[in-house]
Amino acid sequence: MDWQGQKLVEQLMQILLVISGVVAVVVGYATESFRTMMLIYAGGVVLATMITVPNWPFYNNHHLKWLDPSEAEKHPKPQVLAVAASKKKSSKK
Repeated sequence: MDWQGQKLVEQLMQILLVISGVVAVVVGYATESFRTMMLIYAGGVVLATMITVPNWPFYNNHHLKWLDPSEAEKHPKPQVLAVAASKKKSSKK
């Protein structure tokens, strides 16, 4: 799953849970049944899980281009500065 796919999954999950929550409250209030409300919301959670948890192909539309290992050796990793490390330690105080 790529970064845009993760963003899409997060948005879909939030939208599905809010919609199922609203529908569950409205139906539960109309039927005066707490059990019905909880069952509808649980169904919405299961639906949101089935849509968002598996790595569906449409979540992989923006592929990342990784560096070739030989190309990565030409560009060394950036070194951590001692100043940045000391700032992190001092901010915890």
